[in-house]
Amino acid sequence: MSNRGSDIVALPNAPPPSLPPDAIISPVWVSSPPLVPSALSTAPRAHTAEVIRLPIQIPSCSARRPGIQSSLPLAVLFLDLYFRYPTMDVPSNCPSPKLHTRLRLWEFADRYVFEPVDGLADLLLSVSRVNGSMNLIEELPQRGSSTNPKVQIVFGVIGVLKLAVGTYLLVITDRDCVGSYLGHAVFKVTGLRVLPCNSSPSASAEQKNVDTEFSELLDAAERTIGLYFSYDSNLTVTSQRLHELGDEFKSLPLWRQAEPRFLWNGYLLEPLIENKLHQYLLPVIQGSFQSIHAEVRSEKVNVTLIARRCTRRIGTRMWRRGADPEGYAANFVESEQIMQSKGFTASYVQIRGSMPFLWEQIVDLTYKPSFHVVRVEEARRVLERHFHDLQKKYGAVVAIDLVNTHGGEGRLYDRYAKSIEPILSEDIRFVHFDFHKICGHIHFERLSQLYDQIEDYLKKHKYFLLSDKGEKIEQQTGTARTNCVDCLDRTNVTQSMIGRKLLESQLQRIGVFGANDTVSNFPDFDANYKVLWANHGDAISTQYSGTPALKGDFVRYGKRTTQGILNDLWNALARYYLNNFADGTKQDAMDLLQGHYISSVSRDMAAPVKAGLLENYASFRLAFALILVAVMFMIMSLRQARNDPRHLVLSLMWAGLCIGISRYVKTNGRMFCNRPRFHQSRH
Repeated sequence: MSNRGSDIVALPNAPPPSLPPDAIISPVWVSSPPLVPSALSTAPRAHTAEVIRLPIQIPSCSARRPGIQSSLPLAVLFLDLYFRYPTMDVPSNCPSPKLHTRLRLWEFADRYVFEPVDGLADLLLSVSRVNGSMNLIEELPQRGSSTNPKVQIVFGVIGVLKLAVGTYLLVITDRDCVGSYLGHAVFKVTGLRVLPCNSSPSASAEQKNVDTEFSELLDAAERTIGLYFSYDSNLTVTSQRLHELGDEFKSLPLWRQAEPRFLWNGYLLEPLIENKLHQYLLPVIQGSFQSIHAEVRSEKVNVTLIARRCTRRIGTRMWRRGADPEGYAANFVESEQIMQSKGFTASYVQIRGSMPFLWEQIVDLTYKPSFHVVRVEEARRVLERHFHDLQKKYGAVVAIDLVNTHGGEGRLYDRYAKSIEPILSEDIRFVHFDFHKICGHIHFERLSQLYDQIEDYLKKHKYFLLSDKGEKIEQQTGTARTNCVDCLDRTNVTQSMIGRKLLESQLQRIGVFGANDTVSNFPDFDANYKVLWANHGDAISTQYSGTPALKGDFVRYGKRTTQGILNDLWNALARYYLNNFADGTKQDAMDLLQGHYISSVSRDMAAPVKAGLLENYASFRLAFALILVAVMFMIMSLRQARNDPRHLVLSLMWAGLCIGISRYVKTNGRMFCNRPRFHQSRH
């Protein structure tokens, strides 16, 4: 049973905050059992405990209404607060404001009003539907007999997007509780809505046309997947980093604690920050959050896997390859595996990212477009900048390259190897492993050959480990950076192998495993762990390519299966379609939300790319329809040719038209693909 948006997650040992004396009491539901701080909980639905629902009364606080008194018994109020509010370690001398967890959205004709119903504030947020201006008010606007505003519950404001003709608010309309991070509930966004405030008479006609095109991209924005948040915990930083930060830093609001690289809505929060709306500043990451629970020899083991996607070069599979001149790599994802057992907490962080130099693979209707290294002379500088940045953040780095040594991938490998050679040292290692040549399509157990090459590095740089008293025992001083071409399929198989080896080492260290035990010795644990990594890979792949990861059956079941091979075939065809005919628009939507293309009344914005007349009307669907019509007329002419030889000439004409259109489409394939349409301004 899922914990939907209206459910309240119960966390024990929660200090009850003060309750406004005039709170209005309304019935909601409370979920049990609680998420305990010592265990990361609730991942895939199949492994969650049964949820018991108890109807109790929760304070639903609106603006202060004189004359309303609560008569709810004190014991029930205390129980309510005990279940409602998660713990938060904040110094009492410098508390940060708690974020609103539930808001009642009123849609008036001239404004949106967000009314807190979580008892955390008395003031309401009003947003003009005319110009997007924001201010706090004490009471709801007066409603006449003819006024009937729409009302719904929302669970947070993701941010504000300002365009020249108005403002757009992104709000969370639904959420699922997927577990907890360091004792605090973590939610997945399952419903997203864009609220338009678009009326700006001062905008020029040209700018209005541009913003109209941008507005169409917001439909794609509402379908954004893989968004996660917590009202009380910083999901953007690793467990080790969070432990190293002092209490003063942890007392800051969550948005100020956030790691900018992984703050998905950082740009969208800017208008809220400017208006000092601290209780509405909800940090969101894009990636994945999965948890499993197992019992090993009477010891409970909880494993959580978090993916954090970097926003610097965010994008789709074919429109974001390689690195940009600043050294930010495409599909850069930080994966943190956290294990908790016997009071100990251990974590290991590894990363993936496209080969960090300037290269591209532009769609052109062929199944596998050719690779092109751009500005070869800058490859070394860009790569060095990328790895120096990694060193500052992660320490030592071993770069594991899984691409082929021949063909187009071979050219990329040669450039990678030559560019990284000058900076190789004790702290930067380069290991090439031709995955397809060594493992083929079924012999993935041969990855042990790769592990033999990096085992000494992994043992030297260790992992993060906390004792049952919260004291640091070990510290991770280096990371593994893995890549293939897409950094999806081969990469996920390899990262799951590394994660498994580190998990076994950690469990042996704290005495849950014996010296020779492996995860495979415990069938239930092994099966759940494989599913954990398979879901992790599918989430990352779907966000980048539009489909689940290939080779997922090996990660999920430990072997290749006929059904897995058939799924790979289907997903490969789906990727082809999406990459050629859908991802251009999706790329524009991603960049719009990240502020890479800026259109506002206070900032200049580049206009859409001016295409030629033919490019404006080039359509693969139109070309395909013309070919089908020509084929149909050709067949009809051939049938009539028996009675009238002139129809043979007509059939040859129609055949020539088919061939001509086909050759033109093939020669100008890029023109017929769905392409991003706007200039990039930031990255």
